[in-house]
Amino acid sequence: MDIIKVSARSRSTAVAGAIAGIVRQHKYAEVQAIGAGAVNQAIKATAIARGYLELDGIHICCVPYFTEIEIEAQERTAIKLVITPR
Repeated sequence: MDIIKVSARSRSTAVAGAIAGIVRQHKYAEVQAIGAGAVNQAIKATAIARGYLELDGIHICCVPYFTEIEIEAQERTAIKLVITPR
């Protein structure tokens, strides 16, 4: 399964739809964001997705992690949100 990558310019409703669709299908989603703006959009999208999934009787939890990734030969710290039904 692919990681949902969020930027500061991502539409939170579009990301929320992706999160909800993946959780419905795979029962597990990972969201990755680098920077304050991207993390803000990722958290908003998770909150919106919670509302979408609640209509289907799916209650989710979100666990944040730090992760190191390489972009253009540079190590960057990202926030990874692991979203699962509870």
